Amino acid sequence: MEVTINKKDSVTTALLTGRLDTPASQEISGDFDNLAQEAAGTIILDCSKLDYISSSGLRLFLSLRKAAAAKGGKVIVKAINNDIRSVFMMTGFLNLFEIQE
Repeated sequence: MEVTINKKDSVTTALLTGRLDTPASQEISGDFDNLAQEAAGTIILDCSKLDYISSSGLRLFLSLRKAAAAKGGKVIVKAINNDIRSVFMMTGFLNLFEIQE
């Protein structure tokens, strides 16, 4: 699992690459902590290269959303594949996040 973070003005983009399973969630939790520091602006989670997300990965997304809400920012989830969209639909995450194609 790899996270590539780019910041431009008040928009921070994180490109997620690989499988976001439980071990990967632990591995990248520091990256999400860094993203939470930018939560007053807009955070885009680019999932165009994300193959899989587990409940641990969903927890990271939710924690980031809570941090953004507390700071007046927002989290946008971009380019999820059909499998991840199904997970988001089953868990109610489609209603929690702004989803962009």
